[in-house]
Formats: sequence, C-alpha cells, structure tokens
Amino acid sequence: MATLDQKSPNVLLQSLCCRITGKSEAEVAHQFQYAVRVIGSNYAPTIERDEFLVSEKIKKEMLKQRREADAALFSELHRKLQTQSVLKHRWSVLYLLLSLSEDPRKPSSRVGNYGALFAQALPRDAHSTPFYCTRPQSLALGYGERTAALSASVGTSGISSLGVYTLNGPTPTPQSLLAGQPPQSAAAGAQPLGSRLAWTLPVSCSPSSALALPTTRPLLGPPVPASRAVQPRRDGEVSEAALVRDILYVFQGIDGKFIKMSVQEDCYKIDGKVVLCKSLRDTCSRLAELGWLHNNVRKYTDTRSLDRAFGLVGQSFCAALHQELKEYYRLLSVLHSQLQVEDEQGVTVFTESTLTLRRLLVWMYDPKVRLKTLAALVDFCQGRKGGELASAVHSYGKTGDPQMRALVQHILSLVSHPILNFLYRWIYDGELEDTYHEFFVASDPNVKTDRLWHDKYSLRKSMVPSIITMDQARKVLLIGKSINFLHQVCHDRTPPGKITPASKSADTPKDAAELLSDLEGAFQEKIDAAYFDTSKYLLDVLNRNYLLLEHLQAMRRYLLLGQGDFIRHLMDLLKPELVRPATTLYQHNLTGILETAVRATNAQFDNAEILKRLDVRLLEVSPGDTGWDVFSLDYHVEGPIATVFTRECMGHYLRVFNFLWRAKRMEYTLTDIWKGQMCNAKLLKTMPELSGVLHQCHILASEMVHFIHQMQYYITFEVLECSWDELWNKVQQAQDLDHIIAAHEVFLDTIISRCLLDNNSRSLLNQLRAIFDQIIEFQSAQDSLYRSALEELALRLQFEEKKRRREEEGEWGVTAEQEAEEKKRIQEFQETIPKMRSQLRILTHFYQSIVQQFLLLLMTSQDESLRFLSFRLDFNEHYRAREPRLRASLGATRGRRPSNI
Repeated sequence: MATLDQKSPNVLLQSLCCRITGKSEAEVAHQFQYAVRVIGSNYAPTIERDEFLVSEKIKKEMLKQRREADAALFSELHRKLQTQSVLKHRWSVLYLLLSLSEDPRKPSSRVGNYGALFAQALPRDAHSTPFYCTRPQSLALGYGERTAALSASVGTSGISSLGVYTLNGPTPTPQSLLAGQPPQSAAAGAQPLGSRLAWTLPVSCSPSSALALPTTRPLLGPPVPASRAVQPRRDGEVSEAALVRDILYVFQGIDGKFIKMSVQEDCYKIDGKVVLCKSLRDTCSRLAELGWLHNNVRKYTDTRSLDRAFGLVGQSFCAALHQELKEYYRLLSVLHSQLQVEDEQGVTVFTESTLTLRRLLVWMYDPKVRLKTLAALVDFCQGRKGGELASAVHSYGKTGDPQMRALVQHILSLVSHPILNFLYRWIYDGELEDTYHEFFVASDPNVKTDRLWHDKYSLRKSMVPSIITMDQARKVLLIGKSINFLHQVCHDRTPPGKITPASKSADTPKDAAELLSDLEGAFQEKIDAAYFDTSKYLLDVLNRNYLLLEHLQAMRRYLLLGQGDFIRHLMDLLKPELVRPATTLYQHNLTGILETAVRATNAQFDNAEILKRLDVRLLEVSPGDTGWDVFSLDYHVEGPIATVFTRECMGHYLRVFNFLWRAKRMEYTLTDIWKGQMCNAKLLKTMPELSGVLHQCHILASEMVHFIHQMQYYITFEVLECSWDELWNKVQQAQDLDHIIAAHEVFLDTIISRCLLDNNSRSLLNQLRAIFDQIIEFQSAQDSLYRSALEELALRLQFEEKKRRREEEGEWGVTAEQEAEEKKRIQEFQETIPKMRSQLRILTHFYQSIVQQFLLLLMTSQDESLRFLSFRLDFNEHYRAREPRLRASLGATRGRRPSNI
C-alpha cells in the first residue's frame, strides 16, 4: 500500500483523534468517523446569528469581570473590524471568541472526559459525508461502515425541498462514543445502525421533538429502556415487527399480509381475522393513511404524465410531485434497510434503534403532513391546466404554516416556470408557441392582417395566473401585440432587442422562484419597462412614418366641416350641380369641383398624403333625391392607420358628415333667403299690397335663422369643439395604441349621441329633419312669391314706360282698352296675394308646431346639453306662450334642477 501523505486532512484528523483520546489508530475508527461527520455537516449553534448580540454579550462578560478598559478596547476594535471587508463571517469569529472565554469551572461546560467531546449530538439537518470518501486508506471498512455508507448514499428525508427547518432535533450519538463506554467493533449490533437511521429521518413539531430543545438532549422517539424483553403475545396475535413490515409496504401503496386496501371503503384496513390489540390497530390505521395519500398522488401523476394535452405547466406540476415522491421513497428505503439489518442480526429485544410503530408514527409525522398537502393539492387541481393550474397551486400557498407554505412555493416555482418562459418570449420577441393553450394570451390564426390589433390576440381570463394581476396581463398582451403589429402591419424590421432590452429570463425554476418572491418589485419593473418602451416606439412609428395625428386632424377639418373656407367655397361650386336630380350626377365631375375647391382655399397647403386621400362619394339614390341628398365627402384609409380609423369608425364619420352637411345646407339656404329679401325689399316698395306677405316672410325667416344659428352653435362648439379638445388631450397623453383607439371611439360615440344620430334620439332627429324640410319648402314658396311679384313689377314698369313715351310723342298715354286690360291684370295679381298669404300662414303653422314638438322632446332628453339648447331656442318664451305643454315642461325644469343630472 502506498505511503499516505502525512499532511493530508484525513491523516491529520486521525492524528488529532488519537491525541485527544490517547488511543491507537485502530481503536479510534469510530471516533474518526464521527469527526468526519462533524466536519462534513452543517453543525452550528442553535442560536440566532446576530453579530450585535454576540458582541454585546462579550462586552457584558468583560464588565462582569471588572475589565472596563478591555471592554472599551474591544468595542473600538469591533467597530474597526466592521469597516473592513476582509472577514465575511465576523459572527462566527466572535462566537468562537465567546465560546473560548467561557469559565471552565462551570459544570455545564466542563469536559470531564475527552470521549464526551464526541458524545455531543449533531443537529437534524446535518448531512453526512460518505465514510468511504473521507476515511484514510489505511483503515478497514467494516460491515457497519458499509451499512452507514449505504444509508448516507440514499439521501435525506422527504423534507429536503422545504429549504427551512423550524425544529432541528438532536441526533443520538453512537453508544460506543459515550463517555465511559468501551469501543465496539464495526459489526457490534444494531445500535450504530439505529443512530445512523435517526439522523437521516425528519423531525417535526411533535411533542417528542419539542421536548428535545432544552439543555438536555434525549433520544428521538418514545423513551424506552436501553433494552427490554419483548412482551409475551396472546395466541395467534401478530407481532409488532410483522406489522412494521406491512406498514412499510403500505407506505408505498402495496398491500401487506395483514393490511390491505378496501375498495368499497377506499382505505387501508387490517384484516378482521387478525388478532391485534386496539392500540396497535389504531396506530396501524393512522400510519396506513400515508399509503392512501401516496396512492392519490401517485394515481394523479401516473395518469397525467402520459397525457400530452396536459401541457408544459401540467407536466411541470407532475415533475414537482414526482420530486416530492422521490424524497418520500428515499426515506422509505432507509427504513427498509434498517428493518433488513434487524432481520439479518436477529434482534429479539427492543432497543433505542429498533423500528416500532410508535417510532414510525413520530418519524412519519412530517411526511404525512406533506403528503396531505400534496393530496389536497391534487384534488383541487383536477381538470385544470395552464395558468388555471398555477392559480390553484398559488391559492394553497396562502397559509400560516411556514413548512406548508415553503412546499407550495417550491411547487409553484416549478409550475410557473413554463408560464414565465411563455411570457418572456412574448414580451421580448413577440413569439407565441402555445401548443396546448396554457398561456393567458390567445391567438386566432384565421384573422387577417388588417384586423390584427383588434381580433387576432386576446386574453384568456381563466388562464391568467393569480400571481399576475389583470393590469399586468393587459400590459403583457399589449407588449407582444405591439411587436407583432410593428412587424406584420407597419413592416418595421427593427429587432425587438433594440426596442426594449431583454432582461434575464426565468431559465431555471430557481430563477422563477426568485422572480415570484418579488412580484411587486422586479417582475413589475420588467413588465412596465417592456410596456413603456414598446408602446412608445409603436406610437413614434405611427406618428413619424404614417402621420397618425395629421390624419386625425384631417378628419376634423374635412369630414367634420372644420375647414370653413373650403366648405363654403365647395358649396358655392357644387350648388349648380347638386340642385339637379341625383341620377344625373357624375362622380368625376364632382371630383373635379372638389380639386378646384382645394386649390382655391387654404386646403391646398395640407400634406399631399392627406389631400390624395380626400374624395367624393355618392350615396345610394332614392326616387326624388337631388344632388344634395346623395353627395358626401370620403377619406380613404389603409395600412396601420386603418387600425384607428376602422370601417365602423368611417361609417360613423359618414353619418356625422351627412348630418353636418345638411345643417350647413340649411344655413346656406337661409343665407340665400336673406339675400333675396334684402335685395327685393326696395324693389317691391312700389307694391304696397305685398307688404303684409313680405312681413310674414321676414318673420318666418327670422325664426328659422335663429333656430339654425342656435343649432349650428350647439353642434359646432358644444359638440364638436368640446369633444375634439377632450380627444386631443387624451391622444397627447396616451401611453399605448389602445388608449388612442379608446379615446377616438369615445369621441365618435359622443358626437353621434349629441348630434341626435343614436337610437335614443331617433324621434328628435325626425323632428329636426322635418324642420329642415320646412326651410326648403319655405325657400321654394318665397322664390315663387318673388318670382310672381317681380314679373308683375316688370309689367307695371313696362306699362308706365310705354305710357311715358307716348306722352312725350304728344299722343295719349293709354287708350281706354289698354287701361282696362292693365287694371284687370293688376286685379288678377292682387287676387293671388291672399293665396300666397294663406300658404305662408300654413307653412308658419307647420313649422312652429314642429319646433314646439322638438322643444318638448329636448326637455325630456337625458342629455343636459340638449335641455340647455331648448332654453336658447326659446329664449324669449315665444313658443312657450303658444303651447301649454311646453309651458309646463319649461316651468318645471327651470324651477328646479333635474334629479338625474
């Protein structure tokens, strides 16, 4: 055998054991093994690691010894040490100094025998280092060592994934290492095996472990004498060892010889023929519950693991359950190996390391709690997948039990890992590979590109995990949707990494766990950063490359008649064409007139991209329609801006334009009526018989002008300008494209409602159109009146001129026959005046009755602005005096404020 290095850690450690115990190398094998376990364990004092408390305790000890100067010096040195970064574990150094300074005369810390140094118990979470890895090569590896190595290689118990241990019970020390006990051989019995089993088994907050915390360190499990004879059994009674063997099989879901699964009662039951005392029967029933819980969890994992449609999240959940079952199986393997060793050695007495039902009840307390949690989680997650499954797991983490919460958090980190991977690929690359529909963002492949923003991507609200708020889910949807919109609709080839820098993704479940621990911090910051960067870049592209805001302003100027000079000049040019029947109009003629109006007004200075989209549209022709009824302006939209100006929105714009165009035509018509009255007033002064009719025309025209002016003011300022100002402010403050679309839709809904174009205002709109029709009829009646009057005036002037010329020639001005004919013609004209007056009176009556009905409808409207409009239309209570119903409504409304405002 090669000579060992005299300075190797193993040789030095063995020499230290020999020097402390004063024995030879062959005699200190057990002590050496125990020392290796101490070095390879997480052995640490069971006190809080607080550097300040330890330093204060050191100073107090110095003050008790009346060493005030040393205490001050220590305080100064400790302060300087804190400012240095040389030592990372200052607490450990201070604790070592405090331990070395303890008074050796105190009995609690006196070491009477160096063997007692090895008799101190290890904490429960001490993980053993396999003996064959640290043993000097000169030492023999006996049977006991091999068994211990096997136990160590099996692993820890089922609580390893908790990550936190609230109680660390003591580890029994091998009897061969206790003070005053002679060393035993490697195969001396079952006690070293029992001790090794004890430090591999978990301890929970059971009464036996709770009592282990004081200064004394009792052994794990129920206190029993060091050795006692087996109690005599009744005839046919099953031994406890046989029950332990059966229970170990039941723990794995396998029927034992005496304990079998009852399908009818869905539980494990002891055979009724078995002779057994009540206490053992009850203990077995309590232990058999672990087998039933194990079967529930195992059945779920076996069924779902083969189901590919369960998805990645479901498979992660099954993997987490398998991991927990694997830890559970490790514990069972340790128990089986212990039982096998006892059988091989023929144990006939109960010792402190013998497997008993009572010890199993204590040792299996923690695994039972964990299996109960897993079984309840499995039942609650039945029929769930994807984000819904993650929500179910997350809901079980809201508990006050730290161990259960840690278990659920561990499972949640595994379950949420695929969801976070979906999320990061979506928000940083815009990719959605959700084969099994687990992610909360859904995609419809049948949607065309022009409807990508509105219809292709949506939220599956049932799949939104409860760890993610709905606001975060909406932002996640917008981020990926914006990236795809830029690539597919805007044809922007900028890599997503340049739009928003990709942060660290959840590559492992550990990364997912770290992220889930700070949902309101780091996770929220990642979502917000990607949301703001992507949305800002998208809006910049739409405004810079596709002139979104300029198109919005063009809609206001042309389709909502905001460009006054252009609209007025267009009406002047179109009047000769639009008075003709609608069937005689040609669109190319109207398009030419439109281009002429653009070149003659300030519209010519608009962007060419906007002007080329402006066009003429002829509506569907009905019998009797004129050009005024079918003419409309149109604005062509396509590409990315069609996402904001959808087909529905353009339909709303068309309806509003037709209403505004008709109202503008009424204003244009009344202007022509007023011009006719002003121009013909002086000419017709020589015809006094027309004064009453003309006065009646002026009064009716004034009523109509007042009505149209008030309507135009209401439409232009209270509806269009106020709504436009709100829209523009919202667009300037918009953080994403959805905000602009929503603000634009609210704008259109508002003007449609206030312009009486919605379903609730249909009766008001009908009355308003009837008023417009009365204005057109009044124009026709007045034109007919002026035409007849001017013809009569021309004949009278012609007769007087003829009479004057004949008198200048020295002849009679008129003959008797001519004078009679003239008087007859004048009389016939005067006979038509009452007919004209009655026609105007009827027209006035119809107009006023329609206006009165319109005012009544305004007063009952839910819109406050429409009720105020009625006050302006009847500012002098002219209509109130004529209509009693209107008088009651106006009085009731003006006397108090409506309750629904």
